[in-house]
Amino acid sequence: MPKRDPLPRRGPGRRDFDSKDQVENTQQTLIRLWSYLKKDWLALSNVFILVTIATLCNLLGPYLMGRAIDSVVLNQGIKKLAQFSLLMVVIYLTGSFFTWLQKYVMVKISQTALKDLRADLFNKLQTLSLRFFDKFQHGELMSRITNDIDNINITLTESVTQFITSILSLIGTTIVMFMINYHLAIITLLIVPLILLITKLISKYTRIGFQEQQQNLGNLNSLIEETITGEKVIKIYCQEDRMIEKFRADNQNLKESAIKAQIFARIMGPIMNLVNNLRFAIIATAGAWLVIEGNTTVGVIAAFINYSREFGRPLQQIANLYNTIQSALAGAERIFEVIDEDPEITDSEDAKSLEEIKGEVIFKDVTFSYTPEEKILKEINFEAKPGDTVALVGPTGAGKTTIINLLTRFYDINSGQILIDGNDIKTITTKSLRSNLGIVLQDTYLFSETVMENIRYGNLAASDEEVIKAAKLANADHFIKHLPRGYNTKLNQEGNNLSQGQRQLLSIARTILADPSILILDEATSSIDTRTELLIQEAMDKLMERRTSFIIAHRLSTIRNADQILVIKDGEIIERGNHQTLLQKRGLYYKLNNSRFKDMDAS
Repeated sequence: MPKRDPLPRRGPGRRDFDSKDQVENTQQTLIRLWSYLKKDWLALSNVFILVTIATLCNLLGPYLMGRAIDSVVLNQGIKKLAQFSLLMVVIYLTGSFFTWLQKYVMVKISQTALKDLRADLFNKLQTLSLRFFDKFQHGELMSRITNDIDNINITLTESVTQFITSILSLIGTTIVMFMINYHLAIITLLIVPLILLITKLISKYTRIGFQEQQQNLGNLNSLIEETITGEKVIKIYCQEDRMIEKFRADNQNLKESAIKAQIFARIMGPIMNLVNNLRFAIIATAGAWLVIEGNTTVGVIAAFINYSREFGRPLQQIANLYNTIQSALAGAERIFEVIDEDPEITDSEDAKSLEEIKGEVIFKDVTFSYTPEEKILKEINFEAKPGDTVALVGPTGAGKTTIINLLTRFYDINSGQILIDGNDIKTITTKSLRSNLGIVLQDTYLFSETVMENIRYGNLAASDEEVIKAAKLANADHFIKHLPRGYNTKLNQEGNNLSQGQRQLLSIARTILADPSILILDEATSSIDTRTELLIQEAMDKLMERRTSFIIAHRLSTIRNADQILVIKDGEIIERGNHQTLLQKRGLYYKLNNSRFKDMDAS
C-alpha cells in the first residue's frame, strides 16, 4: 500500500490575508455559499419581506415612545398617552411575531442548502480516487463533513436574517434620525469610520484563529478515530499512556487555537459597547443643550436616543457577524477544497462499456509509482489467458497488491498498458470494468447491516435464495444459521461481532454472488484456519472455473495448481512458471517455499 503523505497544511497562519488573492478567494467562497441559498429564491423573498416588516415595527416603536412622553410633558391627557402606549404594545408584538416567523423560514432554507452542500461533498468523495484518501486522515475528512458544515449551519441559520435586519435597520434608522434632528444624526454618523476600522483590524486575526481551530479540530478527530479503530492494538502493546499523551498534546493545540479565535471574536462586543456609550454621552449632552435652547423637545431627544441605540445595535451586530462569518468561511473553504478536487481516475468521453468479457489480461511494460521518488513497479509484462489462474508471490512490499490495484484501476499507471480482451482499461468505463471483477481482500470490510444484506452487496438484485446459495458455496451457511437471528442478524460496526475468519467467509460469499468474470483473491484465506480453508477450497475451485483468477497468497495449497506463478521482488518479475518448474529453478520461489510455505503446509 502507498505511504500516506503528511496531512496538507492549508490556511492556518500561513497566508497573507491582506492579499488580493485572499480577498478574491473570500468573495468566491461567499458567492458559492450564496448559490446554495438562492435555489430557494421564493422563500428568501418571503424572508426579506418578513424582515422588512419586523424592522419597520422596531423603527416605529421609539417614535411612538417619544410621542407618548410628549403627551405627558405637553399635558395632552391620559387618553392620548393610553393610545400611544397601546399602539406601542401592538407594534412590538407584531415585530416579535414577524421576527420569529423570519427565523422559522430561514431555518428551513438554510437546512435545505446544507443538505445540498452535504450531498455535494459526500457525492464528490465517492468519485475521488484512492490516492486522495491516502493523503488525508479519515478523521480530518470526517471533521469537514460534520464540524465544518455545522459551523456553516449556525452562520446561515442566524446570520443571514440578522445581516438583512441590521442593514435595513441601519438604513431606516439613519433616515428617521435625519428627519428628527440632522445635527444629532451627523454626530451619530461620525462614529461609523471608527467602527469599520476596528472591525477590519480584528477580523483579520479572527479569520486566522478560526482556520487554525478547524485544522486542529480535524487533527484531534483523526486521532480519536484512529484510537477507537485501533483499540485492540493499543491495549495489546500497552500504549494507552502514549495515546493519552498524544491526545493531550492535540487537545492543548485545539484549546490554544480556540482561545485565540474566540478572544478576537468576543473582543468586538466590549469595544462596541464602549463606543456606543461614548456616543450616547455625546448625544445626551448635545440634546440637552438643544432642549435648553428651545430647538427641540424632551420627547424628541428621548426618541432620538432610542434611535441612536437602534443605530448602534445593527453596527455591533454587523461587526459581530463579520467575525462569526469568518468561522463559516474557514469551514466552507475546507469543504470546497474537497469539492474542487479533481478525481485522478475518470472515464474518457469515448469510454465504452464491456458487456461480457472472456477474461484475457495483458500487462505491457507497466511502470507505476505512488510517489515520484520511488518506483513500485518496473516494466511489468505478463499475460493471463481466459480461465487461467495466476499467482503472485514475493516478499512483503514487492508490489503484488499494487498490480491488483492497477488492474482494478484504483490507480492509473505511469506508463505501459493494461489490456482486458484487447481493450486498454483506460478506454473502458470504470463501472463496467469493476462490475466484471470480483475482489476478496485480506482486510474484510462489512457494513452495519444484516448478514443477508452484507452478502447481497455483491449483487443488490439477488433474491434471498440466491444469497443463501452463495453462502453455502462459501461454506458460511453453517455458522450463519447459528447466529442469534440467522441471516437477519445485524452486524456491529465492521462486523466486529464475528471472528475474522467468519468475516472472510462472508466476503467470499459476497464475491460468489457477484459472479465476476475475473476473480482477485488478495491473501483471501490468510485469516482462515487450515480446517476452514479446506472446507472452502472446493467451493473456491468451482468459483474459479472458467474465470481468470489472480491470487496473492502465502499458503502453498492455494497456488500449487496455478497455471502461472509470478515471483515479484522490488517491483520486478524475477521468476515465472508453474509450481514444479519454479521449484526446479531453485530460486527465490524455492526459498520461499522452503521457509514460509513449508511451515504453513505442516500446520
